[in-house]
Amino acid sequence: MITTMNVQQRSGSGALVQSPRSPSSQSPYLRVSVSDPAKMGTGVQSYISYKVITKTNLPEYEGPEKIVIRRYSDFIWLRDRISEKYKGVFIPPLPEKSTVEKFRFSAEFIEMRRQALDVFVNRIASHHELQQSEDLRIFLQADEQTMERARSQETGIFKKKPTDLMQIFKDVQSRVSDVVLGKEKPVEESNPEYEKLKNYIFQLEDHLAEAQKHAYRLVKRHRELGQSLSDFGKAVTLLGNCEGNSLGKAFSELGAKSEMLSVKLQREAHHLLMNFEEPLKDYVRAVQSIKATIAERANAFRHHCELAEAIKFKEIDMNKLRLTRSEKLGEVEHEYEELRADGAEAARRFDKIVKLMNEEIVRFQEEKTLDMGLAFHEFAKGQAQLANGIADAWRSLLPKLENCSPSS
Repeated sequence: MITTMNVQQRSGSGALVQSPRSPSSQSPYLRVSVSDPAKMGTGVQSYISYKVITKTNLPEYEGPEKIVIRRYSDFIWLRDRISEKYKGVFIPPLPEKSTVEKFRFSAEFIEMRRQALDVFVNRIASHHELQQSEDLRIFLQADEQTMERARSQETGIFKKKPTDLMQIFKDVQSRVSDVVLGKEKPVEESNPEYEKLKNYIFQLEDHLAEAQKHAYRLVKRHRELGQSLSDFGKAVTLLGNCEGNSLGKAFSELGAKSEMLSVKLQREAHHLLMNFEEPLKDYVRAVQSIKATIAERANAFRHHCELAEAIKFKEIDMNKLRLTRSEKLGEVEHEYEELRADGAEAARRFDKIVKLMNEEIVRFQEEKTLDMGLAFHEFAKGQAQLANGIADAWRSLLPKLENCSPSS
């Protein structure tokens, strides 16, 4: 049982790093990095592999450092395993899989995927419950052959293809939405705090999705403006080449400044994508994972209620059989005891999910405050630096352009 973890903070890449105020190196720690994406295979069989580096002093791990090679399907395996075993915990989301071939192996998409996978595995490694998972240890330590066997030997829900799992997730999402919108009337908790939680999660998803949509537009606008400045710069430079006087020189400098600013805008667009739009998109996925946990809670509550109802009916049957002194009484009493045991287990399972969800929502809100604060800080800082750079660049040209102006 891990009782103390190093104080950690999120770096600009989304990875978790030690804080300068961390305890000594003797304190338990588990740090993971996902790096060095590499294209493997050819044609339709091609995929991206990642180097996963684990550094830890936990005794259940094999040494202080371990490096393994993993592919996206291995991360799916880990997500599915912990999703099945840790009901009530908000399972960190995975980045979506690109279905567009021309984007699947682009440098930008691969880097976005790597960063998201780094965040995913570190969220698991830093979670007080999930960090103890045996499946996490297998993922971080097993060689490629062992990992491949683990994936291929899965049964039940784990044997399903990612597309099947996505359909299951969509079905769950649809059922939860129907419950919230009142389209279905299954057995539900009549708990004001739980209702408040559900409404908060659904509203949060809408607001995050809206913010992410506009962040995407900001990235697109920066790129388009950068491309326009680049084209303008080339055209003005050619115009300057036609002039042999001070006007030609001023035009050439204007063209050079325009192309320099184009590079700034393209860099800021990339920075905006990785440090603003992607974190927003990540939290949209995180909220969808929470909705899946809400569905698990609803299913657990429904199962608990169904068993409680079945126990009542079985009690009625027993009382009737006692009055008639039926020979079936012993069999029914045995069924009744089995039902009671199942009911008690269902109640324990539901109570555990409720307890974990109450803890998880507090943790989620604390993490969201930090992560969103960092994302919006990066956004504002980048925009301020870009605006200052643009203003300085144009300002430096003014004296030269004024010398060519008739009004001067």
